[in-house]
Amino acid sequence: MAATIYDIAREAGVSIATVSRVQNNHTSVSPATRKKVLEVCERLSYQPNVPARNLALQSSSLISAVVPMVGNYFYNEVLRGFQDRLKDSDFELMVFTAQNLQDVDPQLSRAVKSGLSAGALLLSTPVNEKTYSLVKNSRSPVVVVDTRHPDIDTVSVDNEYGGHLATSFLISKGYRKIGLVMASKESQPAAARYRGYVRAITESGMMVDDQLVYVAEGDYHHGYSETSGYQGAKKLLEASPDIDAIFATSDVQAFGAMHAVRESGLNIPDDVAVIGYDDLSVSRHLGLTTVRQPMFEMGRTAVERLLSHIDRHTMHVSETVFYPDLVERATTKTL
Repeated sequence: MAATIYDIAREAGVSIATVSRVQNNHTSVSPATRKKVLEVCERLSYQPNVPARNLALQSSSLISAVVPMVGNYFYNEVLRGFQDRLKDSDFELMVFTAQNLQDVDPQLSRAVKSGLSAGALLLSTPVNEKTYSLVKNSRSPVVVVDTRHPDIDTVSVDNEYGGHLATSFLISKGYRKIGLVMASKESQPAAARYRGYVRAITESGMMVDDQLVYVAEGDYHHGYSETSGYQGAKKLLEASPDIDAIFATSDVQAFGAMHAVRESGLNIPDDVAVIGYDDLSVSRHLGLTTVRQPMFEMGRTAVERLLSHIDRHTMHVSETVFYPDLVERATTKTL
């Protein structure tokens, strides 16, 4: 049987992308690597099939990203990190958009089964059984961002720590009736931030009041919207008029909460404090106290992990976890 590009890559201990670059005389390949690949080609009597080589080259030049709702501030920052790391590589980014959870698996399937991608990035979606099967059976390496899974290579933030950080900060400032506006319970990050909220409340000796917790309606991604933040704050203010602080599980939700508080004739932070989660660029202009997560760095790190897998032609499972920090601004004060 004639040798294939996959045989050459395996024998030379390099990626298919590297073999493609050698075939096309790409200057990014070191002389030693070029010599090794050419020696293997000669030893195995490899004769490149031009159409197959072109497909391999196309495969080696594309990285797929499955991203929910392009236009969301958080996703855009992570995407910016993807693109920033890829600009110094031989790869280009191809984005598949999932408008809802039902779109994720078909889009991921397109990304990893098309044969045109060297690897894939999956952003901010829960990993169910079907998703897990797609990742584990993929011909290309996959790195998941903003979701944690013990058997998949992931890049994420310790969101329970972040939820605890936000709530503990409010308690340290003297706030005692702290409401929570959280996204869907299907959202792993939101659920973790809720656990951090609960832990901080109980550690302070207070009781968790279900009337002070609003869970956004709608699907996984829309739960992080400004509308959900507005609706949640309205419900909390109606249910508990003496509420003195609101923790929103995203900055965008916090924007909606701020609107609801002011619409109710209350002052921020004199009557009600508001704290978000993300530290978007617009949050700085609005003076929002928030928990900063390194979105751009998460994107860069995920691509770094993926490129490492592609170059080594291996898929080593690891978890990269960032820790958020708190940024104090004008929407909170010491009571």
